[in-house]
Amino acid sequence: MNSVVFAAGLAFATNVPPEDRQRRSILPHAYINRGRSIRLARLWLMSLPRFLFADQLGPHFDDGGPIILVEAEAGLTRRPYHRAKAHLILSALRHRAAELGDRAEFLSAQHYRDVLTGRKLEVINPTSWGSRWLVEELGAVVLPSRGFVTAEADFQAWAEGRGAKRLLMDHYYRARRTATGTLMHGPEPEGGRFNFDHDNRQPPPKNAASLGLPDVYCPVEDEIDAKVRRDLDAMEADGRAHFLGQDGPRRFAATRAEALAALDDFVETRLCDFGPFEDASLLGDSEMSHSRLSVPMNLGLLHPQEVIDAVVAAFERGDAPLPSVEAVVRQIMGWRDWVWHLYWHLGEDYVRRSNYLDAREPLPREFLELDGSAVRARCLSHVLTEVGRTGWAHHIQRLMVLGNWALQRGYRPDELTDWFTNAFVDGTPWVMPANVVGMSQHADGGLVATKPYVSGGAYISKMSDFCGSCTFNPKKRLGEDACPFTAGYWAFLDRVEPRIRDNHRMAQPLAGLRRLSDREAVVDQERTRTVW
Repeated sequence: MNSVVFAAGLAFATNVPPEDRQRRSILPHAYINRGRSIRLARLWLMSLPRFLFADQLGPHFDDGGPIILVEAEAGLTRRPYHRAKAHLILSALRHRAAELGDRAEFLSAQHYRDVLTGRKLEVINPTSWGSRWLVEELGAVVLPSRGFVTAEADFQAWAEGRGAKRLLMDHYYRARRTATGTLMHGPEPEGGRFNFDHDNRQPPPKNAASLGLPDVYCPVEDEIDAKVRRDLDAMEADGRAHFLGQDGPRRFAATRAEALAALDDFVETRLCDFGPFEDASLLGDSEMSHSRLSVPMNLGLLHPQEVIDAVVAAFERGDAPLPSVEAVVRQIMGWRDWVWHLYWHLGEDYVRRSNYLDAREPLPREFLELDGSAVRARCLSHVLTEVGRTGWAHHIQRLMVLGNWALQRGYRPDELTDWFTNAFVDGTPWVMPANVVGMSQHADGGLVATKPYVSGGAYISKMSDFCGSCTFNPKKRLGEDACPFTAGYWAFLDRVEPRIRDNHRMAQPLAGLRRLSDREAVVDQERTRTVW
C-alpha cells in the first residue's frame, strides 16, 4: 500500500441501478442501421465534445477538440470527503477550465445527468464502475482508458495466458519491464535483479528529527483557491456538505505546471533517499523522502510514464541510485497499474463480498472524525492527526499503522475501504479495494496478498521514533503500559487462527502463538481494552 498508489479516482462514483443499465452501441444506431461508411462515422466522432472527469485533467486526455467540464456538487457531498480533497478537486477543475478558455464549456450542476443527459458526447473510459455505468446511460462514445502505463488489454492477455496460476504482481511487473525494456540490459534486469526491496528497508537515522531534506514542494494558492474555500465554507454552513479534517493551505498540485514542478522537485531533492528510507517514519518529518506524486497522477495531471522516464533518466545520468529508481518504477509500473487492473478483474462486488477473516467491528469515532488527540498510542495518534491536517500519510503509515490497527481490531473491510477513499486526497475508487481489502486486511483470503500484513509494536519501534514518546511499551503485551499493537498482534492471531492455519507463511507466527504462556490473558485484555 504505497504512497504513490494507495492511493481519489476523482471520477465520482455514480450509483446506477442494475435494471437501468442498458448496454449501448459505440456509435449511434442511426449510423449503424443505415450502413453509413466508417469514414462518416469517424467524422461524426471528431465533431463530438469530450466530457472529462475530474481525474482526466492533463494533456494526455486532451486531443485538441471541444471540452466539457462539470462541477457536480453531489460528487462532493454524497460522501464525507476530507476538506482538503474537496478543495483539491474543485481547484483542479476550475484551474483547468481557466487554462482551456473558450475551448471548454464549464458547467455547474447537482448531478452530471442534469447537464449531460441528451447530449452527444465522447468520453475517455472513466476509472470507476459507477462512472462507467453513467457514460453508458448517457450513450456517450467511449474511448480506451488513459493515464496508466499498461493497457487493460495488456493485462487481460497476460492474465488469460496464466491459466490457473495466481496473478502475482511481481510476475506482471517483470513481464512489463521485459516487454518495455525499462531498466533492462537486453533480457536481463539492470543490476542483475528486478527487485531491490531488500535494500530499501532501512530505519530512520538514529536520533534524527528529520531526514534533513529541503522542504517538499508546495504550490502557491491563487484567487481560484480563495473562491473554492469560500464556496466550501458556504456548503458546510448551510448543511449541504460535511467534510473531514482541515483545509488549507493547499499542499498538492492542482495544475499541470504545479505537477511538473512537484516531479522535478522529487527527482532533485528526494529520489536518492527514497529507496533506503521509504518504510521509515519520523514525528518531525511528515513527507520523509516520498514524492506525493500520487495526487497529480490521480488527477490526471501527470502521466505515470512521465514519472518513470524522469527517474530512469536520473539513474542513467548517474544522479540517482538504482535501488531508489527501481522502487519508484515498481510502485508505478508494478503496483499502481496492478491494482488498477485488479479493480476491473475482481469485479464490481469485490469489496462487498470480501470478508474472509470475518471482521465485523464498525470504525471507531477516532477514525471517522480523524481525532488523533483522543488516542494515546503515539504512532496511531500522530498518523490520524496528520491525516486530519493534510489528507495524506505515506504508505507504511497507511499499511503498518492504520491498516495494521484495523486488521488487529477487526474493523469491517468495506467501511475501512470507504474511509480510506474519503479521508485521503489521493484515495480512489479503483485503488482502495485491492490495497485495503486485499493487501491490508486480507479480507479476500489471499487473492492479492499471500499473508496478512500484521505486526506488533517491535516493527513500529524499529522503523520510527514514535515509541520513544509513547506511554505504551512496545516490548510489553500485558499490563497498563502494554502496547496495544504488540498485544493486539497476539489477540489477532488467536482470533483468526482457524482461518489462516493452512497458510504456510503464517506457520511461524502461529507456532509462536501456541507457545505463548499468557495467551488467554492477552486475548482477554485486548477484548476489554478501552484505552488505546
